[in-house]
Amino acid sequence: MSEPRESQHGQWSGRWAFVLAATGSAVGLGNIWKFPYITGENGGGAFVLVYLACILVIGIPVFMGEIIIGRRGRQSPDLSVRSLAEEANAPTIWQLGGLMGILAAFLILSFYIVVAGWAVSYIFTTASGTFKGATPDVVGSTFDGLLADPKRVLTWSTLVLVFTMFTVSRGVKRGLERTVSLLMPGLFVILVLLMGYAMTNGAFMEGVKFLFKPDFSQITGNGVLVALGHAFFTLSLGSGAMIAYGSYLGKEISITKTCIIVGAADTVVALMAGLVIFPIVFGNGLEPGAGPGLIFVTLPIAFGHMPLGTIIGTLFFVMLTFAAFSSAIALFEPPVVWMMEKFKTTRNNAILMMGAYLWIVSLGSALSSNLMSETHFLTIGGEPKNFFDSVDHIASNIMMPLGGLFVALFCGWVMTTKATSDELALEESPVFAYWQFILRYVAPILITLVFLNVIGIIDLSPA
Repeated sequence: MSEPRESQHGQWSGRWAFVLAATGSAVGLGNIWKFPYITGENGGGAFVLVYLACILVIGIPVFMGEIIIGRRGRQSPDLSVRSLAEEANAPTIWQLGGLMGILAAFLILSFYIVVAGWAVSYIFTTASGTFKGATPDVVGSTFDGLLADPKRVLTWSTLVLVFTMFTVSRGVKRGLERTVSLLMPGLFVILVLLMGYAMTNGAFMEGVKFLFKPDFSQITGNGVLVALGHAFFTLSLGSGAMIAYGSYLGKEISITKTCIIVGAADTVVALMAGLVIFPIVFGNGLEPGAGPGLIFVTLPIAFGHMPLGTIIGTLFFVMLTFAAFSSAIALFEPPVVWMMEKFKTTRNNAILMMGAYLWIVSLGSALSSNLMSETHFLTIGGEPKNFFDSVDHIASNIMMPLGGLFVALFCGWVMTTKATSDELALEESPVFAYWQFILRYVAPILITLVFLNVIGIIDLSPA
């Protein structure tokens, strides 16, 4: 590269600012909402080991690839890819991979703000004592009542969107960096407090055994693919967010060390969330594989029947909200930067336009459980799905794995070895050779298996 590029949109103040921001993007609803229930569905400890292996072997190398593209390109994800393709004398059609990431971020955020709105709503529902002594039927009807009320769902999701727009409008340092520097320490403190409480629960060791004592008879081929898919989801890979965040990273900061720190922090939070949730679940005789309703139905039953349950439950949903907001601002940044560069407009104009489009699309997810509950958009696995589930499936299960595949192929085969080794500062290092081997051969094969399993071409689920 003849001339080093500079981002027109700002730069992180240092490594730890980026670590907090990237960890904030990674630590979201996936860690606290999704990881516990898919762990419960896939047998506990053995699944956790497979998941950790996926993070280490595939997730972090692909994560490093996204940061390389962002820092070397210094533009929106699509223009960064275009510039680097031109640098490597490769076809600029690779730019479509960057555009797909931006679209994935937009679609994920369109339903993410709805789920985040549920979390915000539950702060007040729990704090009011609604769940104190409540029966499972009452707890279930409380959640069903929220979903069935379009005004409430729209109000909370709109508030989440407005907060996200305001934060992103303040730019990299005053908006993104300052917000995550408050949210992430706050989230961690609450998580530590909740884990301390869980340790006083008689079922804490039962939760520890469930998470860390592997029973490999519980692992299936499908479970391995679920673990790999979640590794991508939780690290925000394939959504353009890490490419955008990487474009603000200083040249003097080590990509390798920083990505390892972020991957480790993300994993620690997921495991700590499990150590909070499973002791509560087991201590109250509930089912760990309760599915997506684990957070909004199963746990409130426990909160309603445990000492200090109202306080603990309120803190839990505050923590969940912090996690949701930190991911939402990361997902909103790529579409905003794309619009700024595409239409040569200001950040605020881009935010207002993109926010309006996002709100319109989010209506489909907000109304999927009420006014549009009988409207189906896709048939997945033989079952008709509403708008919310359809968008979730397309973005999370198809576009994100394809985005990860694109990053692996682009960094492994299209970008020159000189360019990638220059960004990683690992020239002629065994670590670089390992990274390049993973991106060229291992990651594409495994990601392709995930994709084929998701779309039903192969089926590795138990007979």
